Amino acid sequence: MSAEEAQQELLEEFEFFDNWMDRYQYIIDLGKALPDYLDEWKTAEYKIEGCQSQVWIRPEAKDGVISFAAISDAAIVSGLIALLMRIYNNRTAAEILATPPEFLKVLGLDKHLSPTRSNGLHAMLERIFAIAQATQS
Repeated sequence: MSAEEAQQELLEEFEFFDNWMDRYQYIIDLGKALPDYLDEWKTAEYKIEGCQSQVWIRPEAKDGVISFAAISDAAIVSGLIALLMRIYNNRTAAEILATPPEFLKVLGLDKHLSPTRSNGLHAMLERIFAIAQATQS
């Protein structure tokens, strides 16, 4: 499945929820299912600045594909990470860069997050795109 297809699938999943409380709970549940993140990866190198909570994203590029390990100490932020991982994890740099996060606008996620959570989400996206840009260069 391409990143664009993953984004479309995500949007379709959110159509099942009638209200934002249910959507928030779904996002939190997705975060609980994130793969383990090793404590040794919780370093300044992988820490995302600009987030209210603690967030780490560790990239690994192999055979032209970028994979990410990520975690947060906040449940809702871990869920946001899970959303981003569904779209951008295990992709080529070119595919990441060619897939803007349209789901944010379509879902209205920016409008339903606190300003600090929204800033953190954008900081995570900036890091993912910066890693893809650096890998492609």
